[in-house]
Amino acid sequence: MPMVLLVVIGAAAGYVASRLMRMNLDLPSAMVVGVIGALLGGVAMRLIAATVPLAGAFLAAVLGSVAVLWVWKRVMER
Repeated sequence: MPMVLLVVIGAAAGYVASRLMRMNLDLPSAMVVGVIGALLGGVAMRLIAATVPLAGAFLAAVLGSVAVLWVWKRVMER
């Protein structure tokens, strides 16, 4: 998957994930979290399946972003 497409999907996924986790992040922070989540989710999906369709990539990006936000939320509580 081209890197630009991964960034766009990650940015959208970060926004969706921040809303799912009920966190008030500004747009740049949501985008960064989404891109990190997209990278982590993409790696996980590649381990599971050889090819990932676009819808699967978005789902993986959202799940990865939720995981990153969950860890971030736990760390910030301390």
